[in-house]
Amino acid sequence: MGAGPAGLAAAVYAASEGLRTLAVEREAIGGQAGTSSLIRNYLGFSRGLSGSDLAQRGYQQAWVFGARFCLMRDVAQLRRNADRFVAELGDVGEVSARAVIVSSGVSYRRLGVPSLEELSGKGVHYGASVSAGHALTGLDAAVVGGGNSAGQAVLHLARYCRRVHLVVRGPDLTRSMSAYLIHAIAAEPVIEVHCDTEVVDGSGNGRLEGLTLRDRSSGRLRQIPAEGLFVMIGAQPRTDWLPTEVARDRFGFLLTGADAAGSGSWPEARRPHPYETTVPGLFAVGDVRCGSVKRVASAVGGGSVVVSEVHEFLNAHA
Repeated sequence: MGAGPAGLAAAVYAASEGLRTLAVEREAIGGQAGTSSLIRNYLGFSRGLSGSDLAQRGYQQAWVFGARFCLMRDVAQLRRNADRFVAELGDVGEVSARAVIVSSGVSYRRLGVPSLEELSGKGVHYGASVSAGHALTGLDAAVVGGGNSAGQAVLHLARYCRRVHLVVRGPDLTRSMSAYLIHAIAAEPVIEVHCDTEVVDGSGNGRLEGLTLRDRSSGRLRQIPAEGLFVMIGAQPRTDWLPTEVARDRFGFLLTGADAAGSGSWPEARRPHPYETTVPGLFAVGDVRCGSVKRVASAVGGGSVVVSEVHEFLNAHA
């Protein structure tokens, strides 16, 4: 359930090892990583590659091995029926499986600024869009966020835009962004970094034309021109469709392995597998899992490893 890097890796390994595999994705393949303009630190790609390119490669690889995909469909409900899981897919119907891997990822948080919500899709974007970068050639843009995805986005936009503003609520970038991105941003003259700052308003006649920034320490307001705004301020897990017996942490991320065992909700005498939730046979990988490292390589690694745990579960319940 989910076709980001973790889900695609799981589909590749499951299908290549002979498991009948169906991947369900509510949006486009690749998840959040699919919107990254350039992933520079992925092993084997010295010049980097775009998130969409990585996603397409994974999708084609899984398809060649026999995995099937159901795209642009929500999982409305997941329930247990005897020794199988039954998922209700929007506009499709029901599908069943003996084991399920949840890799549904997270959804971008919103700014909650009414004027910007009205301009969503009209210059205001949640996540980074490579095509939007080309459309902003010679114009001004802003990115809100202090993580690696935000850093990759401003560097990509700097190739096209006259001016790029990086707006960060924190005091600096060192707590949340990789050093190589911080150095690259500092070396790029068209990028201006605004730390301890937030976006409080937007303006435009039918499309975004400008933003109002507020210094969080002094309260001072500043208007800047901006024809594009990319909001990348973290995310919340997509777990509301799962049954209540699947334990979550206080933020909604799924407990697995030792966390699942210690939650008091694990129902069996054996210990859960490292990626297994509090429901036997239901596994979680990628950003949706509590304690996961929010990196593409980590998600791919989890998606490949979890398939061995699925094999163990299926063999024990053959």
